[in-house]
Formats: sequence, structure tokens, C-alpha cells
Amino acid sequence: MKKAFFFLATILATFTISAQTDFSGSWKLNPSISKLGDQFSIAPKEITVVQKGNEMIMERHSEWQGQEFTTNDKFTLGGKECINAGWMDSQKKSTAVWAADKKSLKINSKITMQDGGEISITEVYKMDDTNMVIEMNSSSSFGDMAETQVYDKK
Repeated sequence: MKKAFFFLATILATFTISAQTDFSGSWKLNPSISKLGDQFSIAPKEITVVQKGNEMIMERHSEWQGQEFTTNDKFTLGGKECINAGWMDSQKKSTAVWAADKKSLKINSKITMQDGGEISITEVYKMDDTNMVIEMNSSSSFGDMAETQVYDKK
């Protein structure tokens, strides 16, 4: 009996340790606790995440110069390159990889623009209590940008 209990406890502990964070839900940007760019921000106002198994689908609602737009991305969460629509008919090539503890997800993306320029974006997704936090860094010919975007669950 003790051996069976120990065996089940070990399996449960292994499963709990290896469980990955689930970012599923509808999220709204909380600008009062986010650290956004001084001149402008590229943080979406709302994000909807559907995460199942090794796949994540993300719908981002943003606004730029008074225009609202929605972007949709689909990621495989194991480092396999995924191609989604970028800006102005470009392609965004991304890889999504879990941290060793499965508590944070890092998405590296590159967008090649029509003029040959490239935008590199790194996003690290994690949970902070009940909030989803995205640490975003981008680099392009326009310069570098870093933001900490904090989202409340709707």
C-alpha cells in the first residue's frame, strides 16, 4: 500500500512540475501598471488567447493613429517556425519555446519588410498573480523599444 501511494505521489508531483502555464482567456491592457513606450506603444488593447496542447491562437485588438485593427497569430509551442501575416503584406516568422519550468513562453519573431528592412520582436509571456505579463523588446531601423505590458483577465 505504501509503495502504491509513493508511486502515485511521484507521478502527481512529476505531472504538476511539468505542467505548462495556460494563457487562455480574454485579456485587457492595464496601462496604469504597464511600462509602455514614452512616444507611442505597440501594446494591443485586448488579447484573446486559445491554448490547447502544443498550439496557441492569439487575436490582438490594437489601435494605431486612430485606426483600429485586429491581428491573428497561430503558434506551435515547441520551437517549430510558424508563419503568420505581418504588416503591409509581409510575413512574420516566429518560434515559440517554453522556459525549462514551463512557467513562461518566449516568442521570437522576424518581419522582413518590402524595402528589405527587418523587424525583430521578442515577447516573453508569464503570469503575475492573476495578470498576464508580456515583456516585449523590438529592434528595427527605426530603433529599439522595450515595454512591459500587463493585462487583466476580462
